Amino acid sequence: MAFSLIVGGTAAVVGGAVAVAAAPVVVSAIGFSSSGILAGSLASSMMSTMAPTVAGGVVATLQSVGAAGMGTAGVMSMAASGAAVGGGVVAAIMG
Repeated sequence: MAFSLIVGGTAAVVGGAVAVAAAPVVVSAIGFSSSGILAGSLASSMMSTMAPTVAGGVVATLQSVGAAGMGTAGVMSMAASGAAVGGGVVAAIMG
């Protein structure tokens, strides 16, 4: 029992850290940058598919992250999501 709690807790911490570190890299890789949406990227396809885009929508939020970073709320939500996934994966494996 104690071993599975330690492993699950460790997986949750690692999952949270990986999610926080990976989010800006992924957002940038798909074309949301500090200078705007990159032509020919997945981000530009998303923008044209979802046009007209709205404030607070998916494209606007991802562009905000690409331009200015996630901010405190974004970091906290990514950490919580990553922790849930990491802990859940270990729970599923260990039964």
